[in-house]
Amino acid sequence: MTNEVAAVQSGVKKVGFISLGCPKALVDSERILTQLRVEGYEVAASYEGADAVIVNTCGFITPAIEESLSAIGEALDATGKVIVTGCLGERPEKIMERHPKVAAITGSEAVDDVMGHVRELLPMEQDAFTGLLPVAAPGMRADVPAREVTKHGDVFAPTVKLTPRHYAYVKVAEGCNHTCAFCIIPKLRGLQVSRDAGAVLYEAFRLVAGGTKELMIIAQDTSAYGVDMRYRESEFQGEQVRAHLTDLAVKLGEMGAWVRMHYVYPYPHVDRIVELMAQGKILPYLDVPLQHASPRILKLMRRPGAGKQLETIRRWREICPELVIRSTFIVGFPGETEEDFQELLTFLEEARLDRVGAFAYSDVEEADANRLPGAVPDDVKQARLARFMEVAQRISTEKLGEKVGGVMEVIIDEFNDDEDDQPGTRLIGRTKGDAPGIDGQVYVYAGEFAGQVKIGDIVRVRIEDSDEYDLFGEVVERPVWAPNVPQLGHFPKH
Repeated sequence: MTNEVAAVQSGVKKVGFISLGCPKALVDSERILTQLRVEGYEVAASYEGADAVIVNTCGFITPAIEESLSAIGEALDATGKVIVTGCLGERPEKIMERHPKVAAITGSEAVDDVMGHVRELLPMEQDAFTGLLPVAAPGMRADVPAREVTKHGDVFAPTVKLTPRHYAYVKVAEGCNHTCAFCIIPKLRGLQVSRDAGAVLYEAFRLVAGGTKELMIIAQDTSAYGVDMRYRESEFQGEQVRAHLTDLAVKLGEMGAWVRMHYVYPYPHVDRIVELMAQGKILPYLDVPLQHASPRILKLMRRPGAGKQLETIRRWREICPELVIRSTFIVGFPGETEEDFQELLTFLEEARLDRVGAFAYSDVEEADANRLPGAVPDDVKQARLARFMEVAQRISTEKLGEKVGGVMEVIIDEFNDDEDDQPGTRLIGRTKGDAPGIDGQVYVYAGEFAGQVKIGDIVRVRIEDSDEYDLFGEVVERPVWAPNVPQLGHFPKH
């Protein structure tokens, strides 16, 4: 009997799932999928097997909105039953204008609302033994009122992952307190709500115990973690830990996994985080969304730290010379002059950032920047973007070239064998300075280790060549990974 037939005969309902947007949305998707599994629903691998589809949308910039609307339409055509959630769900009128037949719309981080709509659309047959048990929304604890759970962000971690086993995103807070002129995240996701340090650490502990080797710490503003709860303490393994990024980083670093910091704003206490990197406690990697370098444009953007970025970067590199910094920038922001843009290029030359992304400014519906004077023509935006990326690419090429001849630790993400290769001969991985999906890769020849290296292994690779964004090398050692967390399914020998 096939799985499809078995599912039909047993009355099990199947839900398709489409997850769009950033890693923070990915974590929301994992939470929804976790609750679907808890309540007995199966996840369909294709439209053909789905009784309904959930689309977790992105609503930040126009291309993302169009991608979300297109995905909703495709799911409607295929199944006729679609529940929309995520950032675009905060603007239901935009969805209904294009797709009035969607079954339900919820906002972001609305797992309980999504599940309520799933139960209405696809009611499950009650089990005689479990049917009388109450259904709790994800993250609910029996001893904590719902209002308090929501207020403090004390949610259970997802047990269903959408990432490979060897890495995971750990979200420490939701929402944002900034009022950046180009951004509507606070309107979509609200002000910042942090999770207790104990909740975050227990999630990380469980992940590492299950074989996760890389933890990527994310929030809208990771540096501000805990400020909304006044850095209150919570319990982790019999100890009280403050909800503060430095305290959290110390405890995470003790677990023995790679710990990577994303969306870090350059607040003064980040110096302490960089010190932990210099000590080898967490990865020497910072994802810092700088956005621009002209103090005038930064003030128009309402970004913090205007005019101090270069000084901050130099100080960080003095503390931790091996620090890898990635950042993103906007070119063509309203009011940007050629002088402002030249200031950005000069900064790029002096800062010599390791990983850089950029995009041409486009209006975001409801963003304050839309009302600013001095709109930059599209052809000028694109020309500036090309000039910016030319400089960034040259710097990247030079910095990667400096790594040739050295040996680096690389975490393996996938196989890359040719047809005639022995299985496991060619691999693709990342260094400590590369996050998945956004940074460079290492193309690895396994050599004498062919067939021995598995996805998720951390190996030592001699770097033999480089190009604009990637490295090339050969495995020279396959060390044993030994985290400071007991591994599930592994028992000590006596």
